[in-house]
Amino acid sequence: MIDWIFGFVLLLLFVMENIYFKIAEKYKIIDVPNERSSHHTITLRGGGVIFYFGVLVYGLIFGFFAPWFLCGLTLVAVVSFLDDMHPLSAKLRLLVQALALLFLMVQLGIHEVSWGYVIVALFVCLAILNIYNFMDGINGITGGYSLVVLLALWAINTWVVQIAPAGFIPVIILSLLVFNFYNFRIHARCFSGDVGAVSIAFILLFLLGTFIVRTGEISALILFGVYGIDGVLTIIHRLMLKENIGQPHRKHLYQLLANEGKVPHLSVSLIYMAVQALVSAGYLLVAVYLPSYTLLYAIASVILLVTIYLPLRRKYYALWTGK
Repeated sequence: MIDWIFGFVLLLLFVMENIYFKIAEKYKIIDVPNERSSHHTITLRGGGVIFYFGVLVYGLIFGFFAPWFLCGLTLVAVVSFLDDMHPLSAKLRLLVQALALLFLMVQLGIHEVSWGYVIVALFVCLAILNIYNFMDGINGITGGYSLVVLLALWAINTWVVQIAPAGFIPVIILSLLVFNFYNFRIHARCFSGDVGAVSIAFILLFLLGTFIVRTGEISALILFGVYGIDGVLTIIHRLMLKENIGQPHRKHLYQLLANEGKVPHLSVSLIYMAVQALVSAGYLLVAVYLPSYTLLYAIASVILLVTIYLPLRRKYYALWTGK
């Protein structure tokens, strides 16, 4: 019976995605290439709205849960979708994201601790949401990387501690499979848009935050390790160059690999997926068999990733600058 339900959910999500395509075509919700883009053809934007639809479909079939989380997700999804259609001010987006994250923290119960922790958590979560959005720049990377992170969280939910109702993560995985069917291609049918990147990041933050609150394992942030290293070190580099970090650019390592290194988009996405899968698999093994060493593992993983990242960035950034 459960198999039939998930089969129906998958079919429903495909139908919803194609209905959105018709709407996007009619109202010209498209991504037009510019000098900072890594693609060269006009493509539908906002296909990642299917992640939000996945949460709604789960609620309608299995029952809604976590109401504050749903409120926050709805806020960021709506504002991000509006931004996909007509760019909004960065201050407005950040304000809405902060409010949505406060809803998320109420859901997680973090509001019951001191305000100092809440402020730190809010800053970290805002950074993760926006880095996740910044990292959405080539075919397959958002859908593929998110799938790897979600599979790790599903393993945690199954073997370590329950962080969501049994069917929730599988439904979100199905929404990712639908999106990847249209995006993980040489010539993508659609891009996720801000609505997709921010929504899936918010969902992953909810699941990861639940795990951290229930176990105290802040080391679980390593499940975002590959994105985190590329995102944070690129921001630091751009600050050193005195650039506006809110402006679009092509200085992330994945962009340098795809544009200057001429590595195919899907190959770059697969590399990011594979590296994160290895890091996550190692973390899960340590969490199950050597739980007292999870923080040490996370720190060692960050050091190793940075050690690999910096020479690669130096090499491909030299191609970008022509030096």
